[in-house]
Amino acid sequence: MWYNEAAVSAAERMYTALKIGQFTDSFFPIVDGVGRVVYNYATTLCEKDQECYVISPMADIGYLGGFPFELLEFVSVSVPTQEQYHSGIPLLDVHYNRRMQKIQLDIIHAHSPFIAGQEAVRLANERKIPLVGTFHSKYYDDFYKLTKTKMLADIGVKMVVNFYERCDEVWAVSSNSADVLRDYGFKGDIVVMPNGTPDVKPSDENMRAAKERFGLDGRPVLMYCGQMNWKKNIRRTLEAAALLVKEGYDFQLVMVGQGPDREEIADTCTELGIADRTVFTGHLQQDTLINGLYQAASLFVFPSLYDTSGMVIREAAAMETASIVVRGSAPAESIIEGKNGLLCDDTTESLASGIRMVLDNPYYGLLLGKAASRTIFLPWTVVLDKVLERYEHLIETNPRRG
Repeated sequence: MWYNEAAVSAAERMYTALKIGQFTDSFFPIVDGVGRVVYNYATTLCEKDQECYVISPMADIGYLGGFPFELLEFVSVSVPTQEQYHSGIPLLDVHYNRRMQKIQLDIIHAHSPFIAGQEAVRLANERKIPLVGTFHSKYYDDFYKLTKTKMLADIGVKMVVNFYERCDEVWAVSSNSADVLRDYGFKGDIVVMPNGTPDVKPSDENMRAAKERFGLDGRPVLMYCGQMNWKKNIRRTLEAAALLVKEGYDFQLVMVGQGPDREEIADTCTELGIADRTVFTGHLQQDTLINGLYQAASLFVFPSLYDTSGMVIREAAAMETASIVVRGSAPAESIIEGKNGLLCDDTTESLASGIRMVLDNPYYGLLLGKAASRTIFLPWTVVLDKVLERYEHLIETNPRRG
């Protein structure tokens, strides 16, 4: 034939929205890091005139509407010992399957290797469409904490690697996370596709509302945002805060999020003598409140060694707030020490020393925050431009078509 079928197909897609499935095992109302990534992927793709669907376990919270994308949930139950999460078997949900059969997807993107990821593999094989898998978490740590057995944790990691070996393209959210997946035994190519943050600007109105809502009284604010889970190295933050209090420093510690260790963390604050200056906000769905707290913070304190991405670091930077993180961790990848943020060792004394620099010199903290905004802030719209390029490439070269 005188024309190139692939070229015609590409030209047609220039004028036709891609139909994209985002598969995740965590979504509303538990918006952990992965859930927030999926929400921003789906929302930004729709803003770019694409047709997006989010597939996730069903949570019993009533009607969820108002999204620019369509949410397809399958029947689920709470996960033992992790009741805030849900899981199920999509293939056995008749209503879900009827809805899914009516949707013709061009590409599938799985953000979890578990139930939602296995459903993504099934549909990609069945429909012969490309499958992207993003590696988000240090699953070995989760498996070991759950099973307390190295052998079972190793088996879990092998299952994770097996999932990514069945994807047409594997993405990691940072160079650090790519190294973790290779350490697990994955031998294939990995594309580093960083997470972004909503394209928002600081707002004095949002900051005032956040201060009023949570009783921030003008003292310097140290902020944490994420799961209330010891795996996030939260104890290091609490111990550093207690050390600074003993030295006579006055501040408020704001802890944003929820999780399985919330009560133990609060008890530890009492034991360390910092409960009277610690504010637990619980889970916040309003971005305006979270952004207001970021903006009110003198420093974002995030010594996590578990996280494979610096998404919260970028969110703080968007509000012109600098972060202190552990040297060599994934969140540290975007930080130039002393220029747009602070690095510390994984010790209480080192973390306290870094925080002390900002408490002693608030103007230095402001300068770091301004620099973080210029150099670390990465809008989701920029990230999704690159994502769409990869999607288009995979659709054109679809290995499953053959």
